[in-house]
Amino acid sequence: MTPADLADLLRATAAKVLVERGLDPAVLPDAVSVERPRNPEHGDYATNVAMQVGKRAGTNPRELAAWLATALAATDGIDSADVAGPGFLNIRLAASAQGAIVAQVLAAGQGYGTSEALTGTRINLEFVSANPTGPVHLGGTRWASVGDALGRILAAQGADVTREYYFNDHGAQIDRFAKSLVAAASGAPTPENGYAGAYITEIADKIVAGRPDALTLPEAERLELFRAEGVELMFAQIRASLHEFGTDFDVYFNESSLFESGAVEQAVTTLKDSGDLYQKDGAWWIASSEYGDDQDRVVIKSDGNAAYIAGDIAYFQNKRARGFDLCIYMLGADHHGYIGRLKAAAAAFGDDPATVEVLIGQMVNLVKDGVAVKMSKRAGTVVTLDDLVEAIGVDAARYALVRSSVNSSIDIDLNQWTSENNENPVYYVQYAHARLSSLARNAVDLGVSAANPDFGLLATEHEGELIRTIGEYPRVVASAASLREPHRVARYLEELAGAYHRFYGACQVLPKGDEEPTPLHTARLALCEASRQVLANGLGLLGVNAPERM
Repeated sequence: MTPADLADLLRATAAKVLVERGLDPAVLPDAVSVERPRNPEHGDYATNVAMQVGKRAGTNPRELAAWLATALAATDGIDSADVAGPGFLNIRLAASAQGAIVAQVLAAGQGYGTSEALTGTRINLEFVSANPTGPVHLGGTRWASVGDALGRILAAQGADVTREYYFNDHGAQIDRFAKSLVAAASGAPTPENGYAGAYITEIADKIVAGRPDALTLPEAERLELFRAEGVELMFAQIRASLHEFGTDFDVYFNESSLFESGAVEQAVTTLKDSGDLYQKDGAWWIASSEYGDDQDRVVIKSDGNAAYIAGDIAYFQNKRARGFDLCIYMLGADHHGYIGRLKAAAAAFGDDPATVEVLIGQMVNLVKDGVAVKMSKRAGTVVTLDDLVEAIGVDAARYALVRSSVNSSIDIDLNQWTSENNENPVYYVQYAHARLSSLARNAVDLGVSAANPDFGLLATEHEGELIRTIGEYPRVVASAASLREPHRVARYLEELAGAYHRFYGACQVLPKGDEEPTPLHTARLALCEASRQVLANGLGLLGVNAPERM
């Protein structure tokens, strides 16, 4: 009996109890809350449903809880139900009912934890989208990990997810990039506000190697050559780095296409015609404050050039025209203003602002020996994705970046994440999976099978803790999807690994010496296989390997 099964049973039992006493079952919530008590001595699960609805149903919450306890105690699969405090209900499951969770995992395999909750929902998930003016820095790397994991989690809930990279190949930053390349190729100083670092020289040298006449071209032609070639070479490096990191995209959308196709001009015209744009100080402004933004925004500057928001507006329209029901933007810490302006733009077009979601990620810092690591080998003042991977590896980097809420800044301690002990979270989880894989191999050698287990034999405290932890996995994945918080999966995996390690230390799984295999060995082996499967499923959602040997 999973927590979801128990919640359904509780609701059905509560409805029956209320009807039998002439009370209205309509007061019951659609989903009854079921939680695991912090103190295992209180029971396997607890619910406050009696406290939620007792008074509205016309009875004392504790009295309602007592009625529920009596009814549940007579139900198959329930070992006991006790009332606590003002109306809490503590429940213990029969070992056989609890063990049914293991059977569900083994039957579902890789599908355990998935659902169809978001089936039919098309989601555009835009993340990283680093400018092609330099390598992906740590902030973008955080999104590469979190965004990819979120995409996997949403897909596991049935959503049709398109991972999209917005390729910023238009605007002033690209001009500065091109001028920096020309300067590097010429041996001149980096222009003011330009880009520096070994990568600039490397790209400039490649351009000159391919076009020996590059520096002799007329200025405008020379600048265009370095711009076009430089952007292509830089973005090829970005894509290669992301691919090595395990993050790939379904769509690479060029910002310039919005201008070349006339989409920006069309969007501006539409807003002018609707009266949502007005002129002030020679510029065109969108009246975004009327739609919840904290201020109005310039769309067309006084010099006639489009502001960044003009492209953003056209880009949102493009996404909706492609049929996406939800557009999720994952942006850096300095982009808070985008939340209001994007939602306001949607509203100005008569769209539902709820079709826009903006997630803001905070800063990432590297620390070694208690001191911040600030310098990159190739990018000068910025630590990059490649630097992080070189320092701690792909799995540790992805896991370190995904295991904390994006709302908080994080410090990645290089000493911790390269250690091979329980202080390293990804090692702790992966080691649990490797240990379980080794146990399965040993079982084969000993001729012990997990077929036809008697789950009623799994009655010890450590077995029960491990089973209940496994049973939480579907709920954790659903919560991670609905709250857009992949870190919940990582933290859960650490909890599951801990429950397994405690179980392993207390319960003998395989026969020793001349012992003959018993039904208990079979049941425990099945529990171990279920544990391994859930660890593998969860690591898969995070894009982290589940090694069979370490």
